[in-house]
Amino acid sequence: MASTDTDTENTGMTTKFQHIDVERRDHVATITLQRPDRLNALNRQMAQELHDVLDELSGEFPEIRAVIITGAGRGFCSGADVGDMPARMAEGGDRDPNNPDPGPSITMRLAPHLREIPQPVIAAVNGVAAGAGLGIALASDIRIASESARFTSVFVKRSLVPDAGVSEILISLAGPGIAAEMSFTGRIYDANWALSRGLVNDVISANELMAQSQSMALEIAANPPLAVKATKRLFNIHHTSLNKVILAEHRANDPLRGTSDQKEAIQAFLEKRTPKFTGT
Repeated sequence: MASTDTDTENTGMTTKFQHIDVERRDHVATITLQRPDRLNALNRQMAQELHDVLDELSGEFPEIRAVIITGAGRGFCSGADVGDMPARMAEGGDRDPNNPDPGPSITMRLAPHLREIPQPVIAAVNGVAAGAGLGIALASDIRIASESARFTSVFVKRSLVPDAGVSEILISLAGPGIAAEMSFTGRIYDANWALSRGLVNDVISANELMAQSQSMALEIAANPPLAVKATKRLFNIHHTSLNKVILAEHRANDPLRGTSDQKEAIQAFLEKRTPKFTGT
């Protein structure tokens, strides 16, 4: 468990981890990703803290009846921290060092974890949702986007296949054609495009995003908790294969890691230049 300190001022309670904050108020927990200088890019510590918090919140049902996840600053979550990738690759990725099974990383396993907790999860997408950040948004039960939100299946730009559950959930939400377009091109799409393709429930102004998300969470929390929990479990029957998909994504990405193209993709991103791919 990550070390935390708790602020109990006002009527709510805020728990601060190294890279995330969790506020509990009126049966609703709000998780805020706190790496704004990196557009809330996921490093190993942040991913582990998210798993820890989701475990905590799962155990706090029915006191906590709905969850909101959002990002501090201009970004929702820009995916895996590319700046950390060379070191992570040298160490074998961001897999759990205590787990000898070289399976999917702790970042990739966030999507099924979000689906497994009993509370409905609302993603308040305040900025870019890219790569694994897109996976977090899509794995949430409801997505509310601000007008400044952006969405990208950026994996191909890193010479990787979609992971973090994106390969399944994107198809189920938007259909195979849109999923293919997003994943083959790596384009960045705005919030209204995402709304028209069924990727988000609503698009509202940035200054109303959290109020609207909180209002929906409170509406959910006012309903019978056991019925809401059972409904989420029922809906997720359609995603019972998500853990198998995560494993398939991992296996598809394994031979791509460390290739010349993947190294070039990362280096070009860090050097802010156009990459030159050779197919090796």
